[in-house]
Amino acid sequence: MIKSMTGYGRKKIESQGLEISVEIKSVNHRYLDLTVKTPRLYAFLEEPIKGAVSAAVSRGKADVYVAVVQKDGGDVTVTPNLPLARQYAAALERLRDELGLTDDSSVVKIAHLPDVLTVGKEEPDAEAAKAQALEAAALALEEYNAMRRREGEKLCQDILYRTELLAKMTDQAERRSPESVEEYRQKIQARMLEILGDTQIAEQRILAEAALFADKVSVTEEIVRLRSHLAQVRDLVQGDLPAGRKLDFLVQEMNREVNTVGSKANDYQLAQIVVEMKAEIEKIREQIQNLE
Repeated sequence: MIKSMTGYGRKKIESQGLEISVEIKSVNHRYLDLTVKTPRLYAFLEEPIKGAVSAAVSRGKADVYVAVVQKDGGDVTVTPNLPLARQYAAALERLRDELGLTDDSSVVKIAHLPDVLTVGKEEPDAEAAKAQALEAAALALEEYNAMRRREGEKLCQDILYRTELLAKMTDQAERRSPESVEEYRQKIQARMLEILGDTQIAEQRILAEAALFADKVSVTEEIVRLRSHLAQVRDLVQGDLPAGRKLDFLVQEMNREVNTVGSKANDYQLAQIVVEMKAEIEKIREQIQNLE
């Protein structure tokens, strides 16, 4: 069934002292809004990770976090600034001689002076890091999509349940419509017979009035279209392809058809059926907002 837009997945891969973890989480969104965050030194991972995730996700606001840790510190370099250190040493010796101080200078003390040592990071092996990050992303996507499938199945089961309720209500509306026409005809007949008496003219007027009313309140076209929409909803939610936007459109059309039935309803029972149908359609609409 269609997957939910809400999901979470995280995986970590460690290889040759390099640990890369990829975390994916998403919430509802009308379109795909994808953000990938990486450490500055590994910014080159952003595009390949974005490509891998966008190939697996078509809708939702997804945030991807990539963390990189060098376990043995092998990416750190410490470089001495020897010319500056020599100047520091010469300056310290001069202070000692000029002021008659005890010589307590040492390598450690000089190393602590500003800019004597520079700590930096080596450029990473881009291809190795990319392969490792994509492997972690693939595993994180598996976990992420598994969660989305479980959530999507629950949502789709609820939608299918409500489409069955709507189908039964549609049958009730279809049965009730001609009954309301007949009840209206009987009311007209009683009123006209009261006014005109039992005459041929009264009967003809009753038949003409009833025929006009039946044409005005006929909901046959709306019922046919509503059943078609319900069938399409069932097919889409039981499919594997993303169909959230199609379902959203179908729900709008269903609501429009039911509103038309309601506007034609000159009958309390039919109006009640319409109210219940609109309530179920709204529940379906809310669930669809969570589907990819």
